[in-house]
Amino acid sequence: MRDVLLQEEINSKIHLIRNQKVLLAHDLADFYEVTTSYLNRQVKRNIERFNEEDFMFQLSETEFENLRSQNGTAKLAKTRTLPFVFTEQGTYMLATVIRSEVAVDVSKSIMRIFTKLREFSLHYNQVSKQVMELERKNSKEFKKIYKILDALVTDTKETDQKVMGFIKDE
Repeated sequence: MRDVLLQEEINSKIHLIRNQKVLLAHDLADFYEVTTSYLNRQVKRNIERFNEEDFMFQLSETEFENLRSQNGTAKLAKTRTLPFVFTEQGTYMLATVIRSEVAVDVSKSIMRIFTKLREFSLHYNQVSKQVMELERKNSKEFKKIYKILDALVTDTKETDQKVMGFIKDE
């Protein structure tokens, strides 16, 4: 039960920044049951593991303001420095430098969530393609139906016209 609640909480903390799904350092620190300063210290000690932007990056002021306005959490309001965020690969790497049982368990949950998100994204793309194909096919079919209906309406207009004037009997 705790694992399900943890997964829901983790899922709610994932943000899309620079077209990457990321977790904020202070959220990860909460999940790993360590302080944010300890987490940042461990990252700085092992910076060679995180020096690529596809593992970790620091938010720009604009990104931070956007995030703060979207979430409005008290923790973000107290932050004086621009926070670091960790990508999926960064969270895996982070578990290796935190070295606690909790970090390992939480990292497993995070991996499962990112996998589910990736699967959902693939499924969504497939469904989107199918919907577009159906719309294209239906568009052609509806055009045919409209032509047929238009032809029927035109035929009935011609046959329903009443003759005006006197008809001469012969």
